[in-house]
Amino acid sequence: MEYMSQEGYDKLVAELHQLESVELPQVRDAIAEARDKGDLSENFEYHAAKREQARLLGRIRFKQRVLANTRVLDTARLGTDSVQLLSKVQMTNLRNQATMTYTIASPHEANLREGKISVKSPIAQALLNKRVGDVVTVQVPAGSLQLRIDSITL
Repeated sequence: MEYMSQEGYDKLVAELHQLESVELPQVRDAIAEARDKGDLSENFEYHAAKREQARLLGRIRFKQRVLANTRVLDTARLGTDSVQLLSKVQMTNLRNQATMTYTIASPHEANLREGKISVKSPIAQALLNKRVGDVVTVQVPAGSLQLRIDSITL
């Protein structure tokens, strides 16, 4: 069972719809077109389209499984007294005094460019259930970080 935001769930549903209603029919058309060209044993276009179809079907099945095992979190029921999934955490790196803000998101919503880190990442794991003012030590590939939690919002 995985939890995610309504926004993330809606995005996943839209991606699945795009795959099923747009991309898969295009690939099926490409297969039919390549099949009409004759001998399938040496038809590169046919084999490439079949590989693309298999890749798309795999992605569709994966997204269907994710959606079947996902529950949307009601943000109205979440608090800001401690860090949890969907919390937006502002923190300071105590080594260089750099301030950073991350939202703790499900692995399927994680996107560093948008400031969303996976709940399964080392930083998120260290922050979970901590409160404003707490200092956490996180082991990352580059070494050890000491982070002070400055604020928690939704």
